[in-house]
Amino acid sequence: MQNPTSPPPPQPPSSSSSSFSSTFFNLRDPKPKPTLILLYTFLFLSLLSLTLILYLSHSTIHTHSGPDPFLHPTHAHRLVFDPHKPSPPPPPAVAYLISGSRGDAARILRLLDATYHPLNVYLLHLDASAPHAERELVAVTVQSNPIFKAAQNVHVVGKPDFSYPKGSSPVSLRLHAASVLLRLSLDWDWFVSLSADAYPLVTQDDLLHILSFLPKDMNFVNHSSYIGWKEARKLKPIIVDPGLYLSEGTEMFYATQKRELPSAYRVFTGSSFSILSRRFMEFCILGEDNLPRILLMYFANTPSSLSNYFPTVLCNSRQFNRTVINQNLLYGVQDSHRNDLRPLNSTDFDDMIRSGAIFAEKFHKDDPVLDLIDQNLLGRTPRSVVPGGWCLGEAGNNTCLTWGDAKILRPGAGSQRLEKAIVELLANGIFRSRQCIYE
Repeated sequence: MQNPTSPPPPQPPSSSSSSFSSTFFNLRDPKPKPTLILLYTFLFLSLLSLTLILYLSHSTIHTHSGPDPFLHPTHAHRLVFDPHKPSPPPPPAVAYLISGSRGDAARILRLLDATYHPLNVYLLHLDASAPHAERELVAVTVQSNPIFKAAQNVHVVGKPDFSYPKGSSPVSLRLHAASVLLRLSLDWDWFVSLSADAYPLVTQDDLLHILSFLPKDMNFVNHSSYIGWKEARKLKPIIVDPGLYLSEGTEMFYATQKRELPSAYRVFTGSSFSILSRRFMEFCILGEDNLPRILLMYFANTPSSLSNYFPTVLCNSRQFNRTVINQNLLYGVQDSHRNDLRPLNSTDFDDMIRSGAIFAEKFHKDDPVLDLIDQNLLGRTPRSVVPGGWCLGEAGNNTCLTWGDAKILRPGAGSQRLEKAIVELLANGIFRSRQCIYE
């Protein structure tokens, strides 16, 4: 029998309080049990692993959701504000089609480097005569370039078309390319188609700086209503371009009959190269006016339709015939023995500079004059893009592997040459007197 005055014996604790008390005291035990050490270590490592997985997943999604934000920041801050010095206009963008044929993969990639800027958009096209291995080489090279991956503005055509220089398939190629570029991006202002044998004479910073001061509906197109010998050789003959309906290259088919020139509109002729506004390309592809489609049907069976189609559409359209500058800003030298441009070389270098042109055509593959242009005009080193205001790295081969805001331009001497050439074109309204004139 227990003494009634003695304290009651201690009651055994409940299971829940026993567990809590055991843990509580073990946490304060100077010599904790090894099993608990392993338990806490496992929990800590699990939590750390989960945190790393979530962080890497977020980083991966962020990287592939759009272009690098360092190239296209959403908010731009001016470090120094000068109320007496107005800010320059925002730079425009150019949509490039760079096309070639069999054996042109390396030339296309070099031309891409020479014309590259993060603001622009590029479509690379090797026609169907090129082997699939060349197309894969171009695609792999583009995908492995960290700059192109960051900007996400270089695209390669996977299903190519045939394009015959003397037929209408070059017109089809350019309209198709412009349509694809419009679907890829609406943030461009001019369309330029370059063949693999062309090369720039100014940097993209030079070009975009000058274009930023011009109306965005301007079209730089050589054109003339004087047909002359072309009437009999390039307008009246009827051809069938196999590039429009055959999967393999064959000879051009000429009909025995010829047709008269149209009377419903005036035919203009020019050159195969031009710089065309996005608004005009939308007019040709999406416009409600049927004129572009009517002329496309007419020139579909005409030799050398590329040099005739765009000038004729421009000059017969009331919406665009006052936007034409009769100069395509391409330097080329006509071959006196045949109706084509002759290859350029180092002896033409000084004339290229004095011309104030943006591009030159045509060049042999890896001609030494291209290295001369890279060194003296573009500041480009081998296998690298042309450095611009967006490149923040140290001078050398890796200058542009560190990048910043793509809208910061650093124009050089090329912009001064181009500015002089355009001022001469626009001075005193001279360009109006040469604009879609019926001769």
